[in-house]
Amino acid sequence: MLQAVQRLLADGASFTELGVQRIADEAGVARSSFYAHFPDKTRLLLTLARRLSLVAYDAHAGWAPDGPAALAEMTDGFVAVVAHYRENARVLAAVLEVAGYDPDVRSLWDDQLATFRGRVRGWLEAERAAGRCSRQLDPDAAARVVVDGGMRTIADQVISGDPADDERIARELSMIWWYGTYRRP
Repeated sequence: MLQAVQRLLADGASFTELGVQRIADEAGVARSSFYAHFPDKTRLLLTLARRLSLVAYDAHAGWAPDGPAALAEMTDGFVAVVAHYRENARVLAAVLEVAGYDPDVRSLWDDQLATFRGRVRGWLEAERAAGRCSRQLDPDAAARVVVDGGMRTIADQVISGDPADDERIARELSMIWWYGTYRRP
C-alpha cells in the first residue's frame, strides 16, 4: 500500500484527493485490507514521512565539523539529501500539504526537524567551545535558521525546481552553512 501511494503521487495525484478505495485498488488489495494495516490514510502518510526523513538524517550521520574534509563531506551529504528528496518529491509534497491541516502530520514533521536542529545545535556548541567559530554565534538560532531554511529550500527545489539545478543548490546550501555558521569570522 505504501508503494501504491507513492505511485499515485508520482502520477500527479495530491494526497488529499486520494481515497482509501483508490489506494486499495492501486495496491491490488481489498479496502478492508487497507484498514487492517492503517486506521486511515493519514497513518499511512505518517509511515511514509518517517521513512523519508530517516535517509536524510543519516546522510550526515558520520559527519564532523572538525574533520579535514568537513566542507567536502558536508557538500556530499547535501547532494545525497537533495537526491533522496528528489526521488521522493511527491511524498515530501504530500507531507507538507497534509502538515498544513493535520496536527499529527505537523507534529511528526516538526519533531523530525527538531531532531535535525538538535544535531546541528550540538555541532555548533562544540565548534564554538573549541574556538573554531564565532563566539557571537547563537547555536539555537543558527540551528533553526539553517535547518528550517535549508529544508524549505530543498523542498522548493525538489518539488518545483529544475532537477539540473539540484547539485548547485546542494553545494550552495553547504557553503552557506559552512561559512555562515561553522566558520563564521
